Amino acid sequence: MIAQIVPILLAFGANLGDRRSAIASAQREIGAAPGVRALRASPLRETVALTVDGPDPDAPRYLNGVALAETSLNPHELLDLLQAVEARHGRARGSDPADRWADRTLDVDLILYGGRVVADERLTVPHPRAHERDFVLSPWLDLDPDAVLLGHGRVDALLARVGDTTTPFGNDDHA
Repeated sequence: MIAQIVPILLAFGANLGDRRSAIASAQREIGAAPGVRALRASPLRETVALTVDGPDPDAPRYLNGVALAETSLNPHELLDLLQAVEARHGRARGSDPADRWADRTLDVDLILYGGRVVADERLTVPHPRAHERDFVLSPWLDLDPDAVLLGHGRVDALLARVGDTTTPFGNDDHA
């Protein structure tokens, strides 16, 4: 049986440690993993930290980017891969819901898995807040100016609606 190849969109973020190195290393690991191919990373963008109370200019700033790739992994196998990469980069996952907003060495989110909708106790795809996040939308447009977010519409229109507070980050040596 031949595995189906599915296009995916991943989002990367880090605001602790060597942010650029962590993201680049994670992108290389994911791109080299069995079942993943053709990973293409966006330039990185810097953003203010987003907390449960909103933007926090006093918290360490985030580096963010996205990557398009193809996979033969199913959504949960891909999630397991992403979480293993995060763990190797020092990401600790706690049971407290406030941990979602905590500073981190690496965060990798599955934004899109082809045209599939997944909603279970482990995974929601398309990512439920991607349409509100300039740090996802802006670098995505760098890779695909005609991008469309399933269930929400054109990415350029979504970014125009939320506003772009990101700033380009130096000369990127992305994966």
